[in-house]
Amino acid sequence: MDYTHKKQTGGTGQFAKVQIAIEPIEGGDASYEFVNKVTGGRIPKEYIPSVDAGAQEAMQFGILAGYEMTGVRVTLLDGGYHEVDSSELAFKIAGSQAFKEAARKASPVLLEPMMAVEVTTPEDYMGEVIGDINSRRGQIQAMEERAGARVVKGLVPLSEMFGYVGDLRSKTSGRASYSMQFDSYAEVPRNVAEEIIAKAKGE
Repeated sequence: MDYTHKKQTGGTGQFAKVQIAIEPIEGGDASYEFVNKVTGGRIPKEYIPSVDAGAQEAMQFGILAGYEMTGVRVTLLDGGYHEVDSSELAFKIAGSQAFKEAARKASPVLLEPMMAVEVTTPEDYMGEVIGDINSRRGQIQAMEERAGARVVKGLVPLSEMFGYVGDLRSKTSGRASYSMQFDSYAEVPRNVAEEIIAKAKGE
């Protein structure tokens, strides 16, 4: 993605040209990487951190409903500058705008935190527990027996776990218990994502 920031308001202006590429970071837990491949002084080294800062700022505010982006590698490939009009600010703006335009063309998706949920319940309530997890867009991962009780393990979106304590107590007459911890991020289903984005836009 090529982007040129150019502004002239009398006197010293603003000029910065950058060419970046963005791609998802495959595997691992890295949320952001910046790679500088500019050679030959096409961009003075003192302006490189500004491009990085601009990209990170754009990531923080995101382009889908204002949600922060994660898991992105930004590679600065080339650019250009002006002896008088270039500055750290100009390159920060160029980095931010280039990232936004590149991200829009990359078809980003919304991600949501998935929680590893473990429910310990008497066997009599297994059906209710499993049905409730499924109704929360959950996925049953395993079922086992432990100390005379049944243990149901599943992955459930964090957004669907609000109110779970009361619901579980109601469905099992207070005889089940549960624990949960963060597991990973997963893509939000298209229909749910459309609702979230529309709500964020006030539609």
